Amino acid sequence: MHSLVRRFSGRFAPVVMTALAALVLVPRPADAQVSPAPAPQAQPPFISASASGDARVVPDRAMLTVAVETQGPSAAKAASDNAARQTKVIDAVKAAGIAAAQIRTSGFNVFPEYAHGEGRAPRITGYRAHNSVQIEVRDLASIGKVIDAALGAGANNLGSLAMFASNTEPARKEALEKAVAKARTEAAAVATAAGGSLGALLELSIEPYGVPQPLMRQAAMANMSVAMADATPVETGELIVQAMVRVRWQFNPGR
Repeated sequence: MHSLVRRFSGRFAPVVMTALAALVLVPRPADAQVSPAPAPQAQPPFISASASGDARVVPDRAMLTVAVETQGPSAAKAASDNAARQTKVIDAVKAAGIAAAQIRTSGFNVFPEYAHGEGRAPRITGYRAHNSVQIEVRDLASIGKVIDAALGAGANNLGSLAMFASNTEPARKEALEKAVAKARTEAAAVATAAGGSLGALLELSIEPYGVPQPLMRQAAMANMSVAMADATPVETGELIVQAMVRVRWQFNPGR
């Protein structure tokens, strides 16, 4: 047995040695693919600023809300009286120069009224009906005339009067220009204080903006059913359109 092993080893010894040498000399694939990770690049310095700008615009529209409230012993009676009275109000508003397309019902409800007594459950004493309409006035000079017409025809509640502008784009562009200029002025001041200057513009974003808030005038007009001798005075004033921007510039350090 030992003689066979020796003969086998002696015959194939050169082949075995050659294979071992090949195994030793061939590099491992893993060693060949290893490379150092690239060093992270430093972000260039920058200055960011945010600012707002505003512009004024004269309103040219108004939204008026008038309502009729009635009471009755039953829900049907309260609603019926309300319908007849509100019809007169709408007819009077149309006669004052408001087109039907500019009048919209904004609310209608009928609800019970209760009497409360100590030691007993509330009981219904009657019903109240409430019907409100929104009126768009496109001629601001006639606002007082429309209000007086509605009140004179039976409206007994003036909910609100809102002024607004139909075109705010020119004012919004002006507000944006002011916002960008203000942001640049502030960023330049910071750059100078830091011993450098502003470089290239890197980013500019416009923040969402809301529609100009109308000038609201609240008035409670309870039990007013007689037209006034003089037209109700209404001051339209101005509306403010605002814009906001966020801007980022590269910062050039001083030498």
